[in-house]
Amino acid sequence: MRGIFITFEGIDGSGKTTQAEKLHQFLEAKGHRSLFTREPGGTSISEKIRQLLLDPGNRSMHPITELLLYSAARAQHTQELIRPALERGEVVVCARFADSSLAYQGDGRSIAQSVVRELCSIATGGLEPHLTFLVDLAPEESLRRSKREDRMEAEELDFYRRVRDGYLRLARTAAQRISVLDGRKSVGELHKEIVEIVEEKLGL
Repeated sequence: MRGIFITFEGIDGSGKTTQAEKLHQFLEAKGHRSLFTREPGGTSISEKIRQLLLDPGNRSMHPITELLLYSAARAQHTQELIRPALERGEVVVCARFADSSLAYQGDGRSIAQSVVRELCSIATGGLEPHLTFLVDLAPEESLRRSKREDRMEAEELDFYRRVRDGYLRLARTAAQRISVLDGRKSVGELHKEIVEIVEEKLGL
């Protein structure tokens, strides 16, 4: 039996990782075999790449370098962790996946979407989530919530505006897969909404 792949997206500070972890815990409590993971990271190699990407000392990193590093981390993560779990029939819950690169490197860094899509396809082997939750939040609120400790969190407001616009455009073009949630809601309200969508769309 093939597993189910659920991803969470959103700009920094939106609460996507908290919601991903809560969904994972909910699924396990219901008796489903579930794996929680994150990007960049999830494996030893990918976590080392994460350190390079988020190091505030690497502010001079070129956008193409950034995209290639995210793609390398994603390729390792997908092949070493995500695909094997799906093949075992597990529910994989991941904080960030390829949509992040389309929004952050595509819209945020102004790299051609065709280039980002091609690299994402190569890195994932064409793997796409069955369901994606976009926790939407105004960039101003994102910056207020964010600790601004790593290289990506330290970006300016205009960058996050472009990223948010990119996410919302993605959601419009993939409405069957992407559910947009209001990141201003409480943790409990969001979790309840997510569970209802998962039960309705995936029957879990």
